[in-house]
Amino acid sequence: MSHDAPKSFLRTYVFSTDHKMIAKQYMISGLVMALLGGYLAYAFRWQLAWPGTSAPGFGTVDPKTYTSLVTMHGTIMVFWVAMPVLLAAFGNLLLPLMVGAEDMAFPRLNMLSYWIFLVSSLVLVLSFFVPGGPSANAWTGYPPLMSRGSYNGVYWGGHLWILAVALEFVAFLMGGINFVTTAINRRVPGLTMFRLPIFVWEEIIAAIVFMLSVGPLVAGAVMLLLDRMIGTGFYIPEQGGDPLLFQHLFWFFGHPEVYVLLLPSMGIVAEVLTCHSRKALFGYKMIVWATVVAGVLSFVVWAHHQFVSGLDPKLANPFSFTTILISVPFAVSIFSFLATLWGASIRFTTAMLFALGFLALFLVGGVTGIVNGTAASDIYVHDSYFVVAHFHFALVPVTFLGFFAGIYHYFPKMWGRMLNEKLGVVHFVGTVIGTCVTFIPQFQLGLMGMNRRIPDPNVYEFLREGKPLQAYSTYGLILLLAFQLPFIFNFFYSMFAGKVADRNPWNATTLEWNTASPPPHGNFDTPQIVYRDPYVYSPEGGKGRQADVSLTNR
Repeated sequence: MSHDAPKSFLRTYVFSTDHKMIAKQYMISGLVMALLGGYLAYAFRWQLAWPGTSAPGFGTVDPKTYTSLVTMHGTIMVFWVAMPVLLAAFGNLLLPLMVGAEDMAFPRLNMLSYWIFLVSSLVLVLSFFVPGGPSANAWTGYPPLMSRGSYNGVYWGGHLWILAVALEFVAFLMGGINFVTTAINRRVPGLTMFRLPIFVWEEIIAAIVFMLSVGPLVAGAVMLLLDRMIGTGFYIPEQGGDPLLFQHLFWFFGHPEVYVLLLPSMGIVAEVLTCHSRKALFGYKMIVWATVVAGVLSFVVWAHHQFVSGLDPKLANPFSFTTILISVPFAVSIFSFLATLWGASIRFTTAMLFALGFLALFLVGGVTGIVNGTAASDIYVHDSYFVVAHFHFALVPVTFLGFFAGIYHYFPKMWGRMLNEKLGVVHFVGTVIGTCVTFIPQFQLGLMGMNRRIPDPNVYEFLREGKPLQAYSTYGLILLLAFQLPFIFNFFYSMFAGKVADRNPWNATTLEWNTASPPPHGNFDTPQIVYRDPYVYSPEGGKGRQADVSLTNR
């Protein structure tokens, strides 16, 4: 659907239907929420390292506040940072450009998607200021604690938390419809499905996985809200309900959600690796089919989160098997990336450094995930800080290293200017070191018996030996947050005063680099026809191997 170029300030920058402006809106919103989520993490990590002392810039953290901080940190980082920056921001920016379209298939729906997301963000933040404060039941919202609502309004924070999550899901359902429709129906002549850049494939599969998995959790959240507000008993045992029902509904969505975040990040890393290694992607079709298989398998692994919940032990082996099996498609992708690097002419740009950091740290998260996915070992580490460390080694590379690789690579296309590479290297080194110092000690804390959501480890004598590790982890987090300051300065300074970017500053080969930086309204000055595979290098900008460009191949 085409639309005229906006003429007013409001239509250009606020109520925009242009996919590029909507991408910027999602990105800025996600970065603001990341600052909030990081600040909350600093507050509760200070409490873990030095219990009872006042965290500078925050104050003393009591047990209820501690649990609220952990809840809101997890919720924000997963739903209000990872999803908007990986799925929505990069999806909106790149998908139409990569398929040669002038915009998304449904531009007005795209605008509505962002504004519902923004409303959900405001509702979530509002929960901090209502009587009773934000939800204090962990980011999973498990009943029966979460289902114990108050009928006099004391626990409105929990009500708003559920409403915010529901609104956010609505926003991304709208976005998913747009992504899939645009990628399939708006491709230019010659751009067959197996000529799509890997990032487009990853976005399509991530959107489909999200849309197919979110329904049960939406229903479960409605039942949870009814338990809280009008006293129904879906999850309350003494009223005939079952708390485990919500766990099944949550994790049927929750584990596919991990791959909804992972797939776009891996797509970004694939684009960066191929461009900055000056080499075609190894095993393109193998990666596509591996990703499809991973999307299917993501629906049959959820119960490995429930091995200690009273689940029938006979189900442990099938879910352990599928959990190990789903690592195979991702191993295929990772080894394909490594094969791409083999013998390549690597340019160590900041984007490339973050992509390589993604591969290294994500492998740590993947390998330790086998311990959690195997019933025999999960019994011992479940709900411990070993799980926290694994989860962060899986999601920090996905959410932040993948995002930073993408932003350093695509910043010229988004803003028309270059980021400062020297500041970028400082940012990379501090981020990787901070991540390792923060989360590696938590593996040991978990093996020592440190459970999640304990606000004061000093209460338990057997945990007092872990006090130095808690301090190291907190120092690491402070280091990690401090090294985001060069990025924030670099981002906003370069947006207005960075070096002006060429049309294709990286000599990349995919279609989005065939237009100006930043692209004009409608994206392309002339109609595009694809004559080549996406990763076949051609100095002429895309006139490589000739191909059939008839519309029947679209």
